[in-house]
Amino acid sequence: MSKLKLGILSFAHLHGAGYLSLLAGRSDVEVRVSDVDPSRGQKIASTFGVEFVPTYDELLAWEPAGAIVCSENSVHRSLTEKAAAAGAHVLCEKPLATSLADGQAMIKACEAAGVNLMTAFPMRFSAPVCGVESVVRDGRLGKIYGVAGTNPGQMPGKAHPWFVDPELAGGGSMMDHTVHVADLLRWILGSEATSVYAQTNKLMYPDLPVETAGTLAVTFENGTVATIDCSWSRPESYPTWGGVTLELVGENGIASMDAFRQTYASFSDGPGRQGPHEVRWNGWGSNADAGMLDEFISSIREGRAPAPSGWDGYRATEIAMGGYKSVESGQPIALPLAV
Repeated sequence: MSKLKLGILSFAHLHGAGYLSLLAGRSDVEVRVSDVDPSRGQKIASTFGVEFVPTYDELLAWEPAGAIVCSENSVHRSLTEKAAAAGAHVLCEKPLATSLADGQAMIKACEAAGVNLMTAFPMRFSAPVCGVESVVRDGRLGKIYGVAGTNPGQMPGKAHPWFVDPELAGGGSMMDHTVHVADLLRWILGSEATSVYAQTNKLMYPDLPVETAGTLAVTFENGTVATIDCSWSRPESYPTWGGVTLELVGENGIASMDAFRQTYASFSDGPGRQGPHEVRWNGWGSNADAGMLDEFISSIREGRAPAPSGWDGYRATEIAMGGYKSVESGQPIALPLAV
């Protein structure tokens, strides 16, 4: 099997280096990377022994089969359009875009170029999530009345300041952490959202220009009502980037899931620790990022559409954007939104 050429465009998003760590260890792909911040890009590239290319245009001239966009949210559209024009299938970080018009433009650009657009929702490839999805799709819970979803995480602005820039990120914690759970709800329920009501606050980080906590109530076509906690409420020392959980209440019972539960804790006072004491969560289960990358690569090799798609990313982002409109008006907002 020939190696599939893949390019990573930008390491602005914190997951970019993690994707490269997985790809660099594969024998079936060849990876090159580029970044508008050459010091950042060269450092990450050298860490994993891959080639750094000075510009995106030069990287795309290499004719990669796929491009992974890990830039600031506001740059997703331009890089996706650039990659599509070069004939590369695109895996784009979430949220898909900072406006619905940009999201639609990205989808149309990929369709016009005859390439795939996949949204980076790794939680669809988490074993606990897939287990709950199977229970619901098999009908074992019967009609789903309600779902409580959470994705509390760390405030990422200290290490990655653009996350708290409303122009670059498109918002704060509601934009950042709603979309993962919103996508899972649409996928598991097999239903589209019809309205959203949201409230946000900045209690933990009052000086930031974006919200840092929020709760959304989302109603779906099938009658299910779901809540989403999208707060940046974890301390810096918390061992995972998020905490995706779901509890589903159905007519036949209740099912709950914690996507980050496949871990064990280790404690160290010995040499090599990073502080006076060290506590780590070590994963023993499936790697959701690896599963997502497998899907992207397989879809290219097999000439088929990937899942989750660009439209999946668009609909999840639309729920978050509806949440912002709800905060502004103080009222529930009907979905879908007009563009």
